[in-house]
Amino acid sequence: MRDENQFAIWETISIVRHMVNQQTALDSLFHALADPTRRAVVSRLLKGAAPVKQLSEPFEMGLPAFLKHLSVLEGSGLIRTEKHGRVRTCRVDAERLAAAEGWLSQQRAIWQGRTDRLADFVESQTAPEQTS
Repeated sequence: MRDENQFAIWETISIVRHMVNQQTALDSLFHALADPTRRAVVSRLLKGAAPVKQLSEPFEMGLPAFLKHLSVLEGSGLIRTEKHGRVRTCRVDAERLAAAEGWLSQQRAIWQGRTDRLADFVESQTAPEQTS
């Protein structure tokens, strides 16, 4: 019995840790997407991989400032970079984008369910008045 209780406690702790890690990952993902420069970079990278120099050209900022944006994107897992010789190339990590899309889809489903229930409630309250 004691072993079963310990196992249940460890299983619960493992689930909570997983949830916290997942939430932290989502936090860093949405933090990275909160900035318009970083969103523009991700949008550009959705068309295909590109070197840092090419990515930085449309933005009116110095390379060190732009590299900070790339660092945030890479830290969140949204992009990956590879260095070949002197050229660093960036590409989107589709799995991380899918994680954001999945979370947004869950939220959309929750809110659609709530608005559907609200609409049903409002209709049920106004229906008797229309028949009188």
